Amino acid sequence: MNLREIGLKVLNRRIALGLSQDRLAKLCGLSRSTIHHLEAGTLNDLGATKLFSLLSLLGLSVTTQEHENRHDALEMASQTASVSYKSNLKSTDLSHSLAFGDLPEKIYPYIASFLDEAPLELIVSAVEEASQLNQVQPKAIWKNIYLWASEMHSPRPAWN
Repeated sequence: MNLREIGLKVLNRRIALGLSQDRLAKLCGLSRSTIHHLEAGTLNDLGATKLFSLLSLLGLSVTTQEHENRHDALEMASQTASVSYKSNLKSTDLSHSLAFGDLPEKIYPYIASFLDEAPLELIVSAVEEASQLNQVQPKAIWKNIYLWASEMHSPRPAWN
């Protein structure tokens, strides 16, 4: 669930409780503008403490659960890493490299693209999938990723 979806739940609950945006804002110590932007889906960030306080006031809660396992993460990651190249990185090559730390010269640029450009959620899913397929602990794969990112001087803050 993202902040936009939460905003819609807040809107519906506020209306069901007969509260105006101004009254809700005063009750939870936020500005009316913040409530407006949350409900409109245009608020970028609220902060966990403020969000949980608001939800608690409205009788709402947030639950966490794992996403369904994606069995196509390696395929999607290899496609993402291949966007700028004529040939495609094979998902099996990506999986093997992640799991065992082997980085053949022919896939070096693909791995650089993967580390610098793939969405972090996709990288996490690819690590999980490679771990399961190759029966390697995820911690070992993360070690390989951090080593490569350092060697490649990746500009991505996640690897620093």
